[in-house]
Amino acid sequence: MAKPAKNTICVWYDSDAEGAATFYAKTFPDSSVGAVHRAPADYPSGKKGDVLTVEFTVMGIPCIGLNGGPVFKHTEAFSFQVATTDQAETDRYWNAIVGNGGEESMCGWCKDKWGVSWQITPVVLTQAVTNSDPAVGQRAFGAMMQMKKIDVAAIEAAIRG
Repeated sequence: MAKPAKNTICVWYDSDAEGAATFYAKTFPDSSVGAVHRAPADYPSGKKGDVLTVEFTVMGIPCIGLNGGPVFKHTEAFSFQVATTDQAETDRYWNAIVGNGGEESMCGWCKDKWGVSWQITPVVLTQAVTNSDPAVGQRAFGAMMQMKKIDVAAIEAAIRG
């Protein structure tokens, strides 16, 4: 048996942790679904034998999906942040999440159909906002604040001034 990760992100789902893990594994590189564990007994939101937890990895990050029922809802207080290299990669991840029952938000944020928040963030945006020249950061930040999905060309234009 493999040694468990010292630190694992636990993500709460109503009832479809396995579906979410499978979607993430198909969508993102270095992602996979591991063991699926079934409930040993009935519990408030499920029955003995139902999928209780799913071990999965998202872009190298170990996670556990817990089918805990509708008691707790996801918020933007937790999100996966994906650093993208170009517009094609940004589009691919954004469109996969939003096009699979998710929803757009602002400034590169979106939610998947399970309510988990994602930040699809081109590296050029992060580099611009943290630039040592405050004017570059302000221009890039101002451009980002007008966007839903990040437009790399518009960020690059804002960097140039």
